Amino acid sequence: MKLEAYALQKILYTGEISSLTCKTAAGEITILDHHKPIISVLAPGTIAITATDGKKSYFEVKSGFLEVQAGNSVRIIADIN
Repeated sequence: MKLEAYALQKILYTGEISSLTCKTAAGEITILDHHKPIISVLAPGTIAITATDGKKSYFEVKSGFLEVQAGNSVRIIADIN
C-alpha cells in the first residue's frame, strides 16, 4: 500500500509499505494491505512503519489524523515531537 505522512514542517514518509502501527483515540491499530477505509484521530505515541523491503521506520507524534482510503493508500497528517 502507499503511505504519505506529513508534518507541518516536512514530509515524514512517502512510499510503499507493508504495514503501519499507530495509536489512535480508540486504541492501537495496525494497517495492512487492503484495509477498510477509516478516518481516525492519532493519539500521542510512536508510529511504526514497515516498508515492503522489510526496513522499519519510526517517528513520534503528539497528535494528528490517519486516513485509510479505498485504493490501498494511507495518509497521515501529524504534529511531531
